[in-house]
Amino acid sequence: MPNASAIEGQWPKFQNGGLSSIDTALPTEWSPEQNIAWTADIKGYGQSTPIVAHDQIVVTSTSGENKDDYHVSSFAIDTGELNWQVDVANPSPFKNSPMVSRAAPSAVATEAGFVAFFEGGVLLAISPSGETQWKRDLVAEFGPITARHGLSASLEADSTRVFVWVEREEAPYILAVNPTTGEDIWKADGLGATSWASPRLVPVEDGQQLVCSASGKLVGLDPSTGERLWEFTDLSNNTSNTPTIVSEGRFLIGASDGRGETNAGASAASNGLIEISKGDDGKFQAGFVWQAKKATCTFGSPVLAGDTAAIVNRTGVLYRLDLETGEQVSAKRTDAGGLWATPLVAGGNLYLFGYKGTTSVISLADGKEIAENRCWPEGGDGEETPGFGGGNVLYAAAPAGDRLLIRRGDKLYAIGAK
Repeated sequence: MPNASAIEGQWPKFQNGGLSSIDTALPTEWSPEQNIAWTADIKGYGQSTPIVAHDQIVVTSTSGENKDDYHVSSFAIDTGELNWQVDVANPSPFKNSPMVSRAAPSAVATEAGFVAFFEGGVLLAISPSGETQWKRDLVAEFGPITARHGLSASLEADSTRVFVWVEREEAPYILAVNPTTGEDIWKADGLGATSWASPRLVPVEDGQQLVCSASGKLVGLDPSTGERLWEFTDLSNNTSNTPTIVSEGRFLIGASDGRGETNAGASAASNGLIEISKGDDGKFQAGFVWQAKKATCTFGSPVLAGDTAAIVNRTGVLYRLDLETGEQVSAKRTDAGGLWATPLVAGGNLYLFGYKGTTSVISLADGKEIAENRCWPEGGDGEETPGFGGGNVLYAAAPAGDRLLIRRGDKLYAIGAK
């Protein structure tokens, strides 16, 4: 299958560019007292994914009552020691609140280093050794970024472009910028619908397309020009999930059960396998290959798990659907509960990262839950880093060598032998 990215690194971008299945065997059992190699404090608070590239781990965060400052921090893979930290003043301060995104966009690795983006409009490039290469203020250039619950779209990139999606309430836009200079390559209209998903490069027969998902709408763009190639609207409640690549021209899409949204009954049918194809007129189109009957997502996107699609609903029920037909293979409640992080498949196991801190490990061989793990005690120091409704939140996970990284708002955990 074609790779979705030309960027080198073990986990160089959000959800590894939609390729959330890896061959590396990762640890399956841990606890606060066992099998944690190191922990690292993250300055302030952040919700983004750790990026693993250029022999280091990079995370983003924000601090201050009004998200006054932004931070890009690099940690050593082996020890968790801080390599460097770049601090940037927020040019558009906004009241820090658990109900609004806090450094949610994940950074992306490039050949020259890293590019990071923050909801206050700061877009900057940093070398592998921590020097700022260029910096922009998109609010000063294009106006305020105002969106319900803030901005969440992570950066996407190929070898020559970094893609920035600002789906705001007025005049949303998508940018392609030069990773070396920071200059615009093109600017296109956004989707004009609610979204907390991220743009995704999807391989197609003649290259790649940039796919964006917002409520009731999927759009495919030409990555080189920003031209809109197709639009698909026969779905709903797909506000939070980013497409997961299955094969050339095919990707999984997820939707929630529509709490607080309209047309909630259609949400299961909006989880499924989408195919991009060319019509007889030579124009691209997209549509469902199959649609789920019962399975719905929350914030964690569907993933490819062996010959099935794995989808976890808000109460922690894991649905596995046959990848070719969409028929339900199994439905089991897990100990993880609801997910904010997208699951990971590694070494024949499926990892489900519950937002309250419990990770369930499922064997793909027999579908059994083989372990239930935590990095911190349940309810421990819960008031220090409140999520929605309080408590510590598990936001993301990524592999780093043969270790597993768990990202909490204020802390990074590396699981595996010391």
